Amino acid sequence: MHMQTGKTALANVLSAGQAGIRTGAVLGLFASLIWFAQAALIATLLAGLLAGDLPVSPLFLGGGYLGLAGLRALIASSAEKKLFNAAERVVTETRRRLWVQETRRADAVQGGPGAIAALAQEKLDALIPYLTRYAPAQMRVRVIPLLILTIAFWHSWAVGLVLLMAGPLIPVFMALVGWAAQQASERQMVEIGQLNDLLVDRLAALSDIRLLDATQPAIAGFENASHALRHRTMAVLRIAFLSSTVLELFSAIGVAMVAVWVGFALLGEVSWGTWGSPVTPWAGIYLLLLAPEFFQPLRDLAAAWHDRAGALAVAQELAQREQGAGQVILGTGAVQPRLVGSAEIAMTDLSVLRNGQNLRYPDITLPAGATVAVTGPSGAGKTTLLRLLAGLERPATGQISVAGQILTDDTADGWRAGLGWMPQQPHFLNQTLAQNIGFGQVPEADILKRAGLGSVLATLPQGLNTVLGETGAGLSGGEARRAMLARAMQAHPLVLLADEPTSDLDAETAETVMQGMLELAATGCTLIVATHDPALIARMAYRIDLPGAGGEL
Repeated sequence: MHMQTGKTALANVLSAGQAGIRTGAVLGLFASLIWFAQAALIATLLAGLLAGDLPVSPLFLGGGYLGLAGLRALIASSAEKKLFNAAERVVTETRRRLWVQETRRADAVQGGPGAIAALAQEKLDALIPYLTRYAPAQMRVRVIPLLILTIAFWHSWAVGLVLLMAGPLIPVFMALVGWAAQQASERQMVEIGQLNDLLVDRLAALSDIRLLDATQPAIAGFENASHALRHRTMAVLRIAFLSSTVLELFSAIGVAMVAVWVGFALLGEVSWGTWGSPVTPWAGIYLLLLAPEFFQPLRDLAAAWHDRAGALAVAQELAQREQGAGQVILGTGAVQPRLVGSAEIAMTDLSVLRNGQNLRYPDITLPAGATVAVTGPSGAGKTTLLRLLAGLERPATGQISVAGQILTDDTADGWRAGLGWMPQQPHFLNQTLAQNIGFGQVPEADILKRAGLGSVLATLPQGLNTVLGETGAGLSGGEARRAMLARAMQAHPLVLLADEPTSDLDAETAETVMQGMLELAATGCTLIVATHDPALIARMAYRIDLPGAGGEL
């Protein structure tokens, strides 16, 4: 059942490049079939030399062989190009779908940013060798061995019997190791994602690790995780080397037995193994040339079997992410013009499900330009309410009306175009401070002043051109909050949603942040903050207390 699910998931992933894969595999098959004609020319030349009677000129046979070799190389090159282009198309389309899915995800389902990045980059690339190696090998193994087996039995039942006995041992052994290879590949893929997550977490907490003098334990933990991944990788390689060795043994024994029989038959030492008449030199040489080609598709398939295991593991992870995608945000996340109308907000019969509990919110109407404090103990749903108002989550029941329209997939992108968002945990791009505030626009001087960034810029080595890391390296917690406030105000939002904007700040910095938000509200912007700060709550004109008996406004 597990393997079948993986096959179904893989088929869904490969749908984008199915036509190119099929075309490339067919071309690869045609290239392999040309060898039958080349082998016939070689057998004709050698048999004629042995008998002293060549039916045609050696130059003609050599020219024909070289011409067929060139044609085979041309077709094989075209097949590889088709397969590689199809593989690139599959990986690109799958990566695009994954990023779209992740950007629209309303809640984290599994893995962190490191695991997602590993899946989108390293793991998806594991599909390329599967498509360029396993798919054409699978096409050839369905045709070439059966065709050679038919030719072998036509000339000699002994050669046909040898091939028939040795050939099936390869797919049988592949089936035996397939389950172990699949499990080993899945464990390896999981640990790649976990190691990436661990690296992201350690980098994010680098300052704290140094302050707590926990550098050595952190290094030891990462070293243990990397060693575990190395062991998983070696387990996959051990299976690959073991199976390849056994398969090479089977094919070598099969070719050797055919060579021994043909040699003794041509010498007259063996009189059995044919259908009455003795084997001719041409038939013996032709069978010898075809015997390695009988095993070659099976060997190619065995070599690519582990590519298949890796591709199945990736497809399984993609399927699990899609099945566990949870809720997606309202809208598409695309850039849209702002909704036309007042910034009035109304909530009716609104509720969400959290950890098996139903969080209900009061029916309220907030006029444009209102200043609102959302209060309550941790876990009451304050942050969730802000996310609902931003269309980043979908309510279980009820509806939200904004600018005179119901907040739906059709209106969410336009509504968010008029929002300012100040998160509880500041996050930055690995760009300059100016880029992090204006996203391509030059930060306005009035906004920098209102956010209290004047003193901050004076301490930075390059001012607005100082490059920040994703965690805001070079900025203190209070400075990062003020940068987030400047970012939110830069777009002149109709509504500012702020999550714990004064949390963990000293009194002076908290006052600067509060004053900046109130100055923005004075311009007509609706200000909604989720907070525990009594000083900030006291400055708001409205208060939503969670939880409560229906909540009071």
